Amino acid sequence: MMKKIGLFTGSFDPITNGHIDLIERASQLFDQLYVGIFYNQAKTGFFSVDERRQMVEASLAHLENVTVITSSDKLAVAVAEELEATHLVRGLRNGTDLAYEMKMEFYNQALSEKLDTVYLTAKLKHREISSSGIRELIHFGATIEDYVPQAVSAILEKGKQ
Repeated sequence: MMKKIGLFTGSFDPITNGHIDLIERASQLFDQLYVGIFYNQAKTGFFSVDERRQMVEASLAHLENVTVITSSDKLAVAVAEELEATHLVRGLRNGTDLAYEMKMEFYNQALSEKLDTVYLTAKLKHREISSSGIRELIHFGATIEDYVPQAVSAILEKGKQ
């Protein structure tokens, strides 16, 4: 039987409790799940790629079938093919996310007909959490502990020292 391999990509700048929930649920659907930190070298992220990787790996260490990767110069479809992924995994919070993801799925299917997309909807308690919202809270010194895993808070505390 063919292994089911998923690829869940994002900037994870920073990773949120909503991301963690989606990844935990996705890890139960696949034999192997790759979490890809995709970033654009031309853009400056709030957290460095190394910090993001540290946060993501620490937050997902309890999931044995999850591997964290990074990519800066390839489409998700190309990375998925290299990893022999069978599915792309996408999270949806609302209709706006669905409209965007369906457009991306159109192109992804055109590039690789054998790659399928699986959508997981955010649980209600995570539906309004976004990385951009978290970055704004951080900028203004607001408390973020309810929205992010402990690894994000630890990186922030380390940066203050």
